[in-house]
Amino acid sequence: MSAEAQTVVLIHGMWLTPKGWDAWIDHYQSRGYRPIAPGWPGVQDPEETRRNPSALEGLTLTTIVDHYDRIIRELDRPPIIVGHSFGGLTTQLLLNRGLGAAGVAIGTAPPKGILLLPPSTLRAGFPALKNPFDRNGLCPISRKQFHWRFTNTLSLQESDRIYDEQYIPGTNRPFFDALGSSAAVDSGMAQRPPLLLVAGGEDHISPISLNRKILKLQGKAPSATELKEYPGRPHYMAGLDGWDEIADYALNWALEHQQAPAASAPLSSSAPSP
Repeated sequence: MSAEAQTVVLIHGMWLTPKGWDAWIDHYQSRGYRPIAPGWPGVQDPEETRRNPSALEGLTLTTIVDHYDRIIRELDRPPIIVGHSFGGLTTQLLLNRGLGAAGVAIGTAPPKGILLLPPSTLRAGFPALKNPFDRNGLCPISRKQFHWRFTNTLSLQESDRIYDEQYIPGTNRPFFDALGSSAAVDSGMAQRPPLLLVAGGEDHISPISLNRKILKLQGKAPSATELKEYPGRPHYMAGLDGWDEIADYALNWALEHQQAPAASAPLSSSAPSP
């Protein structure tokens, strides 16, 4: 790998850890790039995080975005940013700060501005949103709930294996934050880096209909904004058979459309919410 190799920042989503990017890291390294997959604040490997998930309690969306903001600003050049699920929303919010050369949001959570969410998206967030008096608590999900949200195209046996390898408890606060100003984007932002949305046809959390609404919202920016649809793929499409097709398309699209804007100054509101 040369010193000039471009960095690809991989951001995991809710109920998962950076371990889900292991195959992507090996794949991108073999192509001569420098992939990194930092965990959310306090998130380590699945077993360790399941044993002590206390760092997830009260973790805000802004704290997550600020965490990656600091990592990206320390790099020598703007990276390609790839995020999955809540990591996809984090990617959009980082681009909204002028960070990154290009971004890819896979099965993304929506930014503020999508007025009518699909019923399946609302159902997916119910474990976190069901108790507004427990915003700083955790939202674990069962194997059955994981299967419906992430791996609905697999057998229960196959899904349970992934659950045991990858799953960690979720955290409530980002779901509430995603409904407010913490998840707002300037959809007409002149200097927003290019954005690729990736959607799976069998994704319950982020269905294609939702991604088309996000495309309409984010497409107001003058920079490239596109949607790539994969029929038959569930929410965990980046970790199942065919992931390499998605990884290659995402990287090639980002390389073709990337730009290298100057990073914006840190936002004055970037301190963690109370």
